[in-house]
Amino acid sequence: MKFKDYYEICGVPRNASQEDIKRAYRKLARKYHPDVSKVADAEVRFKELGEAYAVLKDPEKRAAYDQMGSQWKDGQDFQPPPGWDAGFEFGGRGDGVDHSDFFEALFGRQARGGQRPGMHVRGEDHHAKMLIDLQDAYRGARRSITLRVPELDEQGHVAMRERKLDVNIPKGIRAGQHLRLTGQGTQGLGEGPAGDLYLEIGFNPHAQFRVDGRDVYLDLPLAPWEAALGCSLAIPTPEGGSVQLTVPAGFAAGRQLRLKGKGIPGNPPGDLYAVLVIALPPAVSESEKEAYRTMAKAFTFDARADMKGDPS
Repeated sequence: MKFKDYYEICGVPRNASQEDIKRAYRKLARKYHPDVSKVADAEVRFKELGEAYAVLKDPEKRAAYDQMGSQWKDGQDFQPPPGWDAGFEFGGRGDGVDHSDFFEALFGRQARGGQRPGMHVRGEDHHAKMLIDLQDAYRGARRSITLRVPELDEQGHVAMRERKLDVNIPKGIRAGQHLRLTGQGTQGLGEGPAGDLYLEIGFNPHAQFRVDGRDVYLDLPLAPWEAALGCSLAIPTPEGGSVQLTVPAGFAAGRQLRLKGKGIPGNPPGDLYAVLVIALPPAVSESEKEAYRTMAKAFTFDARADMKGDPS
């Protein structure tokens, strides 16, 4: 996927006001409209311009787009940075237009829905991403979060307003699930009810554990003799504390030991997997080096046996 510089497409600086963006769009829309333009790729440019304007005219989408910074260049290979939209509140408006993969990767989740005008209209639903600690999914928690809501200031520039909410995190929640906060979206029109706020859950990076669905993985370093001869040791668990684990003799690097039911709680709960990693002790002193020389003489082990090609 290629990055799209919407400011460059519209021919405006990043600090342009909303009125400046509107004027630039109208000028270029006349230039590239397929019905009147003589430019060979007018239709493509007109579509790109419409997509760029759809983002920059919307304070929410523009503020989110700006969060990624100005280091990206138009046409550069791009993937959205992990958690790029965490803590950022979006409305649920959509324009019903097909956009590029780049647009959909950033805003596809918000590009649905919308309300028909009327006397009493329900407020828009809002969406935001909330990052929690893995331990919260094991125990449940109550957390305070701060969401950034983009608004237009008096000069027509996008400004950020913060609001704080207390959120109950249920035990057993998984990454990708949504928490619904009733009435925390946009206020309704007339006597219409307020919309809701949907919080998409993600996990903060952890120094030891990684998550896949309800299953949790831990890299378990073992000394060569522990892996070869077997051992019993205590390993940490995501909910805190430790559990005793028996490693059988001859356990090879990359193999996994499963602790059933020790993953994220649920019905059924996930599992905790210890993935074996061989940790080689350093050979610094002369006695340590001699121990390695003794091992080299004692074993007929060939570490590169699988690399040897067919002599024929």
